Amino acid sequence: MSTAPAVPNDVREAGLPPRERQIFCNRTLNLRAIKAIGYDMDYTLIHYRIEEWERRAYEHLRQKLIGFNWPVEHLQFDPLLIVRGLIVDTQLGNLVKANRFGYVKRAFHGTRRLSFDEQRGRYSRILADLNEPRFLFLNTLFSLSEACMYAQLVDLLDDGKIPGVLGYADLYKAVRASIDEAHMEGQLKAEIIAHPDRFVELDPDLPLAILDQRHAGKKLLLITNSEWNYTKAMMGYAFDEFLPSDMRWRDLFDVVIVSARKPSFFSDPNPAFQVVNDDGLLRPSPWGIRASGIYLGGSAPQVEAYLGASGDEILYVGDHLYTDVQVSKNISRWRTALVLRELEADFVAASAFEREQGRLTALMKQKERLEYEMYQIRLTLQRRRGGYGPSTGTSAGALERRLAAIREEIAGLDGEISPLASSASVLSNPNWGPLMRAGNDKSHLARQVERHADIYMSRVSNFLFQTPFGYLRSPRGSLPHDPEPAAGAVEEEQG
Repeated sequence: MSTAPAVPNDVREAGLPPRERQIFCNRTLNLRAIKAIGYDMDYTLIHYRIEEWERRAYEHLRQKLIGFNWPVEHLQFDPLLIVRGLIVDTQLGNLVKANRFGYVKRAFHGTRRLSFDEQRGRYSRILADLNEPRFLFLNTLFSLSEACMYAQLVDLLDDGKIPGVLGYADLYKAVRASIDEAHMEGQLKAEIIAHPDRFVELDPDLPLAILDQRHAGKKLLLITNSEWNYTKAMMGYAFDEFLPSDMRWRDLFDVVIVSARKPSFFSDPNPAFQVVNDDGLLRPSPWGIRASGIYLGGSAPQVEAYLGASGDEILYVGDHLYTDVQVSKNISRWRTALVLRELEADFVAASAFEREQGRLTALMKQKERLEYEMYQIRLTLQRRRGGYGPSTGTSAGALERRLAAIREEIAGLDGEISPLASSASVLSNPNWGPLMRAGNDKSHLARQVERHADIYMSRVSNFLFQTPFGYLRSPRGSLPHDPEPAAGAVEEEQG
């Protein structure tokens, strides 16, 4: 994962952010009309070093499974095996990447990639539909360690080495329950609090972006599922060093809500408790959230009552596509922003491949022109043999010779296209390719982002460029019949 540098002053002044620091808009958003901005914490305001954090989560999970007498001592976390946006098929023990329509474009059984014929045999008549219980969507970076372990355990289950498990769905339930227990026991979070420099990637631009919003009159909220002691430690580490000497992180937020129990926070009338001291002492708040302060629990309607604002007057920013974005939009009708840190690595990879991508696009256009000519010649020959349609002055022999020449040219082009297309299909990740692409189409993740996130970005500090006064406009949507469709990664041609 790349680390974007601090924003240079001259770039800020010119208003020309690099692509990885831009904010991307699905639905037009006027930041001036936003009265309050709520933030998730983990992987939103606090960005973890993904490989380090997920490896430790994986190791805690492995210890749990060793307690089941499962033979997992030799297993290691593989950061390239899993990416956000994959779908677990718990019926077949597969990990799949689907396009926006649910068609599976790439699949692994356990840790082995399925061949084209195997994949077609399993999914030619099946769509990856998230409404079906068999399909589970990996919509947060916290899913990487459990999905990696699941894939490796599928291999062991196939070899008959996992006792007491009846099938792939039971296997996933066991992994899911074990990692939940590992998180609840708090050992991992204790390690992070003790060594934040090992696990947390600091962003010096972040506090300034939040200060800009506060001084622009926005009410700021922190709404996190993490408990108070952990929130206090992480926010202090990430913010206090970069704030004015007379400020601490708590001075930035009108309301801090810990142990929020999202998504229940948005759907249920949960009670609120006030956190009255740094040790986490609680006092019941029977009237909900009525004043600035630190709370445990509560609900979105209580926040709206405190703010005197609701719906599209509130923007909520998080990293979890369901818990943070989909639920807050569907239930509370808040505006939504999604943080996708992986975009930075995708942009770096795409930039490095830009020359090859231009060559690939040109070759594909050349191939398409030749194919069009080939189809016209074949149709002309068919009409001549059938004795119908308009006649041409070109002899059948000349047409056959041209047809053979075109086929030879296309074969030559395919020899150039194939390695370029294969390289395009594995940008950023050798197993799954770019985050938002599935072959030449949008990935299922991209479709979910499009549906539920009004805006998305690689990090919260990208707000520095738009400022609290920005007017974010969605681009004109592209259609297949547009004269110049946007160039994208070309699907590698198979069989």
